[in-house]
Amino acid sequence: MQNWFEHNIIATGRLPLFCFFAALIVAFMATRVNVRLIRAKVGWFRNVNVGEMHIHHVVFGVVLMLVGGVAGLIVSGASQEGYAVAAAIFGIGSALVLDEFALILHLHDVYWEEEGRTSVDAVFIAVAVTGLLLVGLRPLTYDYGTFVSPAVLIVANLALAVITLLKGKIWTGMAGLFLPILLIVGAVRLARPGSPWAHWFFAGRSPRKMATAVHREDRWRRPAIRAKIAFQEFLSGRHDLPSTRRARLRRDA
Repeated sequence: MQNWFEHNIIATGRLPLFCFFAALIVAFMATRVNVRLIRAKVGWFRNVNVGEMHIHHVVFGVVLMLVGGVAGLIVSGASQEGYAVAAAIFGIGSALVLDEFALILHLHDVYWEEEGRTSVDAVFIAVAVTGLLLVGLRPLTYDYGTFVSPAVLIVANLALAVITLLKGKIWTGMAGLFLPILLIVGAVRLARPGSPWAHWFFAGRSPRKMATAVHREDRWRRPAIRAKIAFQEFLSGRHDLPSTRRARLRRDA
């Protein structure tokens, strides 16, 4: 293991990326353990409050990201070890920020509500992309010789990625930046029924395609989503509170 680490991580200059990757995972898991203990009112675990104001951990995450980012700029020309420490600090801050990504997205505290699962999805995506970078894959760096212009290839892949993401295929779009064949599959296949693409091109225009998309969602994707949610809740806790955001939208309507 030590020889593999020295050959594949240290010798390739990936030690800072590895430290970011490890710190991101460890900090996310530690954060989720902490908030679950706070929710269960175990021992001295409590929210951080200043007077009546609750300080969300995204605040500490932003501070740590600034510290790690600036430190990385300062030591970027120094030793790999110093850069790795800065990357680890940045990884801890990133975990704290992404763990409350749903709060940033909705500008509303939905941590334990259904919308709060977005935060866990954001962390999973960050871990997956960083893991692909760590094993040596690089996005939009394909070599097809002189037959295809690199600039044309990058623009084409970005366009396919945008279409795939608009079709609601987040994981396919992100992974496709590293494996372009996935972008072709994602861009060609039918959009998910709740995606922007389906809203623009199916709703009111093509009821048949919308019905097919809903059928595929119920038959093939829903079981996978349930399995993913079960795994997420095993790691991060249950997002079982009623949606206050939807209730507020209904009142405003």
